[in-house]
Amino acid sequence: MRKALQVILGLALCYAGSLHLTTRREEFQAQVPSWVPVNADLVVLISGVIEILLGLALLTLWRYRQFFGLATALFFIAIFPGNIWQYLDGIDAFGLDTDRARAIRLFFQPVLVLWALWSTDSLKLLIKRRFS
Repeated sequence: MRKALQVILGLALCYAGSLHLTTRREEFQAQVPSWVPVNADLVVLISGVIEILLGLALLTLWRYRQFFGLATALFFIAIFPGNIWQYLDGIDAFGLDTDRARAIRLFFQPVLVLWALWSTDSLKLLIKRRFS
């Protein structure tokens, strides 16, 4: 079950990353908070490449799955301010055109973090480091 969920997550990351670089670029730009001191398009391009690389790592580098699971969880945490920004600023993107829809989406980010950690067994890596 864990491996299947890791593969699904890897495929989803590759797909989402490719959307950053192609057809959904503008929608992803809408999620970059205005206080970020970097061009929104550059942020979208870089985050898309990171997503693709994380996805490929989850699909191919099984020996390092715990490390890449942790990296993926940290990536999901790092992009969470964009989701909060979209909610607070009332930005319509990805079909999220109401405050309610944007608020509901916020609750899915912790699910993604837990998915990355659980499917790759990364929690063992964190526990081992803490008690070593």
